[in-house]
Amino acid sequence: MTTSPINRLDLRDSALDRRTLRASVPRAQVDLSDAVAAVGPLLAAVREHGRSAVLEYTERFDRVALDTVRVPAAELTRAAAELDPRIRAALEETIRRTRAVAAADARPPVTTSFDGGGTVTTRWLPVDRVGLYVPGGLAVYPSTVVMNVVPAQVAGVASLAIASPPQSTGLPHPTVMAAAAMLGVEEVWAMGGAQAVAAFAHGFDDGEVLEPVDLITGPGNAFVAAAKASVRSVVGIDSVAGPTEIIVLADDTADPRFVAADLISQAEHDPQAASVLVTASEALADAVAAELAAQVPAASHRERIAEALAGPQSGIVLVRDLDAGIAVLNAYAGEHVQLMVAEPRAVAERVTNGGAVFLGDHSPVALGDYCAGSNHVLPTMGNAAHASALGVQSFLKVSQVIDYPAPALAAVADHIVALAADEDLPAHGAAVSLRFAADEEN
Repeated sequence: MTTSPINRLDLRDSALDRRTLRASVPRAQVDLSDAVAAVGPLLAAVREHGRSAVLEYTERFDRVALDTVRVPAAELTRAAAELDPRIRAALEETIRRTRAVAAADARPPVTTSFDGGGTVTTRWLPVDRVGLYVPGGLAVYPSTVVMNVVPAQVAGVASLAIASPPQSTGLPHPTVMAAAAMLGVEEVWAMGGAQAVAAFAHGFDDGEVLEPVDLITGPGNAFVAAAKASVRSVVGIDSVAGPTEIIVLADDTADPRFVAADLISQAEHDPQAASVLVTASEALADAVAAELAAQVPAASHRERIAEALAGPQSGIVLVRDLDAGIAVLNAYAGEHVQLMVAEPRAVAERVTNGGAVFLGDHSPVALGDYCAGSNHVLPTMGNAAHASALGVQSFLKVSQVIDYPAPALAAVADHIVALAADEDLPAHGAAVSLRFAADEEN
């Protein structure tokens, strides 16, 4: 008997309450405490010693001795000029679509008016300076350059810096540099890991000058996540992300070849990646398991994929019906939710927790990773229950402008005085009352 390449979990007789489902579904168990402890001395060293510490840790972890950390402009230009035309065309289309979707998220100021001429204007203002992290470990991610840079540019961020680990050449991967050049980003740093996060947070000015940023975005490994978690009292971050995840809801209409291929596509990222299938069809479950057994050995990264699929974070979850499957999806709150069911659009209306939701046979997660126009930097580890995809709003801060002339303030003065007295903050009330007392004296 052939061993199944993926675990199976039967929830057909389980309760459907959120607590039970959250405890039952396969999930990557990520404990960053060890990584946080490990990066602590590194973060302190970069904070205190700046560039020299970055150089030291780069040589230790990336095995590259650098003379300079900032990538020369000529290298960015050369990378763009030497880019494979097929890759250039693909990046150009990805940029075009991502910019079109991001443009729809731009937010103009909105003014609300009240009696007496009082107004409150809500403004969405761009963050001044952003550090964008682009990983370079098991894979190369020029697409992540696009996903980070484009919404930041649409938001109006004036100062953008990219950090990506150096290759043996002492420079980031050529395609990463080319993507940066295509987007007009001139500030690129050959640094990765926790030292890049620390450098963005604190800056340095010994030999080269890196101004600290206000916000750090972009995915990374456990040490990058731990570093981001550790510096968020100093600088803003987008999220502390875990391994990538896909959860597929499928019924008897789904093609098991497609389902298996999509589970494999996310398992390819990382041995800790989570690939989950939810179905009420035991026949489909069997067919998908058979397809996995056939497709995984043929994959380029078969060892990594097999480890991810066999891990406790992945599995085929059997449920009693479609309603139960939707309940599992919402309890899981997955990064990527794929609906391979008879009526995917109707089901999507009932999916309330999902970073990105993909409908039908021809909207695979791989489309969203590259060229849908959506953003592929998404909440993981169940955080889609409250968090959002990276987008224009990630690079905006809200500021409200309050303009109340005397008649408008007078209309609410008694309310302010009453609330201030109830909260035992009489000076608040007095700050309002004295204005009208002064008017009466005059």
